Amino acid sequence: MSSPSNRAPNPSRWAWPLGLIVTAAFLAWAVHGVDLGEVAAGARRAKLWLVALAGIVATLTFPIRTLRWRVLLRDVHEKPFPVAPLWDATAIGFMANNLLPARAGEFARAWVASRRLPVRFSTALASIGVERVFDGLMMLALMAVTIAAPSFPSHAMVRGTSLSRIATIAAAGFGALLLLALVVALRPAPWLAVLDRVSGAVLPTRFATRLRSAAEGLVAGLAVLKSPARFVAVVLWSLVLWLVNAAAFALCFRAFNLTVPAEGALLLQGLIGFGVAIPSAPGYWGVFEGATRLTLQFYGIAAEAALAYAVVFHVAGFIPITLLGLRSLSRAHLRLGDLRSSSHEPAT
Repeated sequence: MSSPSNRAPNPSRWAWPLGLIVTAAFLAWAVHGVDLGEVAAGARRAKLWLVALAGIVATLTFPIRTLRWRVLLRDVHEKPFPVAPLWDATAIGFMANNLLPARAGEFARAWVASRRLPVRFSTALASIGVERVFDGLMMLALMAVTIAAPSFPSHAMVRGTSLSRIATIAAAGFGALLLLALVVALRPAPWLAVLDRVSGAVLPTRFATRLRSAAEGLVAGLAVLKSPARFVAVVLWSLVLWLVNAAAFALCFRAFNLTVPAEGALLLQGLIGFGVAIPSAPGYWGVFEGATRLTLQFYGIAAEAALAYAVVFHVAGFIPITLLGLRSLSRAHLRLGDLRSSSHEPAT
C-alpha cells in the first residue's frame, strides 16, 4: 500500500467554479419570492427534540452504508475486510462531500480505503460506483411506491414532464448501467482484450499498462454481481438504508407539523438524492434546499415552510457526519489538505 502521506485524488479545477454556479442557481430559485423572516420564524417553531432525533436517524445511514460496502468490497480471496477501516473511509468520504466540491468525497473514500486496506484505488472506486447504481434503483423503486399511493398529487410535474415519466426514464438508465456492469463482470476477458488492442494502438506503452491495471481494478470492483448471495445482501442493505433515511425525513415532517404523508419522504429523498448528484458547492447547499422546496410544493406546503424545513434538516444531518469524519481523519493520521489535492491516484 502507498504511504498515507500521498495525497488523495480530487476532481479537476473546474469543480469549484462549476459547483458555485450550480449552488448559486439553486439557491436563487429556492429563495425566490420567499419571506426570509418567515423562514426564520418557521425554523424557530420546530420541535427541537424531533429535529435532533431526525438527525440521529439520518446519521445511522452511514454505519449501514459501511456494512453494505463490506459486502461489495472484498479482498483478493473474496474475504470481507474489517469494519473499522471501512467505517473510517466512509465517514471521511461523506465528510469530504460536505467540505469539498463536486462530490470529491467519493474519490477520497476510495483513496482512504486503498491506504488502509490491501485494495486497489480503482477497485474501491468501482465498488462505490456499483453502490451508486443500487442507490439509484432503490430510490426509484421507493419513489414508485409514493407515485402509486392515493396521497400522491396527480398534478406533480417538473418543467412540464410528469414525475412518473421522469422516474421511468431514470430507472431505464440505471437498469442499463447495471446490465452492462453485469455483462462485464461475468465475461471480463473480451472487454479487457478490446481495451488492450485500442489502448495499445493509440497510447504509449506506459499509459496503456496503467489503463489496463485500472481496468482490472474496476472489474474486481464488480465481482459482487457474480455472487447471487452477495447481490441479494446488497439489495437488502440498500432497502434498509433508504427506509431509515426516509424515516429521518418523515420525523422532521412531524417536527415542523407539515401535512405531508409519510410516503412523501420517499419522494423527497429521491429528488434530493438525484439532485445532489449534480456537481455543486460543498455540502450540497442550495441543491438540497431547492429540491426540498420543489417536492414539498407538490403537497401544498408554502415556500417559507419548505425552506425552513430544508435548512434545519440539512444542518441536523450535516453536523454529525462531518464531526465523525474529522475524527476518523485524525485517527487515520491524515489531514483535510490531503483530501484537497488535485493530484491523481496512480492505477495500482
